[in-house]
Amino acid sequence: MSEQTFTFPKQLKLLKPLEFDCVMRARCSATDGLLRIYGAANDLGHPRLGLTVARKVGGATTRNAWKRLLREAFRLVQHELPPCDLVCIPHRDATPNLARLLESLKKLSHRINDQLRREQQRRRSRP
Repeated sequence: MSEQTFTFPKQLKLLKPLEFDCVMRARCSATDGLLRIYGAANDLGHPRLGLTVARKVGGATTRNAWKRLLREAFRLVQHELPPCDLVCIPHRDATPNLARLLESLKKLSHRINDQLRREQQRRRSRP
């Protein structure tokens, strides 16, 4: 992805259950009052997004609002995110807000990337 476009094509989405499973098996997560994000390294050179919005969050209207705002936040900050697969899960009591999601997505994804990098360095240094 050499030129910066602000679209959200299929190649930036986690779609298959196996892709979600790989992220969850990596056991790397970060959270704040708004989101919990799970992450796993990828070799694609760009981030990918997966969404999980449970019924606990609210009715269909609320869940769809969360998904729309999460996709929009990802679309706007995708060029500032590290190249890893991310699965976003909103907290039950949080209210969807685009400005807060933009900050949360950037902060948490970089925290996950730091964890992944530390884990990778630890694996390399093992005898």
